[in-house]
Amino acid sequence: MNSTDTILIVDDETQIRRLLEITLSADGYKIIEATTGKEGLLMAASHQPAFIILDLGLPDMDGMNVLKKLREWFYKPILILSARNSEEDIIHALDNGANDYLTKPFRTGELLARIRASLRLSQTKKDDAVFQIDDLSIDMVNHIVKKNNELLDLTPTEFSILSLFAKNQGCVLTHQYILKEIWGYGYLEQTQYLRVFVAQLRKKIENNPTKPTLLITESGIGYRFGL
Repeated sequence: MNSTDTILIVDDETQIRRLLEITLSADGYKIIEATTGKEGLLMAASHQPAFIILDLGLPDMDGMNVLKKLREWFYKPILILSARNSEEDIIHALDNGANDYLTKPFRTGELLARIRASLRLSQTKKDDAVFQIDDLSIDMVNHIVKKNNELLDLTPTEFSILSLFAKNQGCVLTHQYILKEIWGYGYLEQTQYLRVFVAQLRKKIENNPTKPTLLITESGIGYRFGL
């Protein structure tokens, strides 16, 4: 076991920590725990875990502030696991650096799958020349996209959107984040504009655009590329 297998759990609920410890240990991870925000920050700095599971309702400080402080120097995946299920809380966490958000109660199988997806992404160079997912390949350097080895005709904007998703595979990207990255701050409210481009992109990359398996809608929040 080495540091790449270590997951830090920051949660003050004993039952939740116990459930996570059993679930994650059974999947081969080394677990370290913190019950307060301050302790979580100290353990993240001293242990340098590969992944952090962070609750928002901590006894000494709001988990959102812990997230912001972590993102000043910690660049590995952070998943928010919280009873807060409002769209506003989810968007706020994702926009402030969380890679993913799962609400309590949660399914352990889904949690494990999301952790694996985030760790795969963090252990892969995001600027690799060719990105592959299922039957879709994206050549980042030459701006070539193929599906089943057949060339796809993408517009420059469609390619920019697809490459942004590919570099963030498995992460939820909010509408505002995508709009800012592709078009700039002047388009932050143009979510319908984004939906049009996503629909066009799905027609080209999905086997069934009406039931997408690559470019997934996170209702009211944004999109996720892959699991």
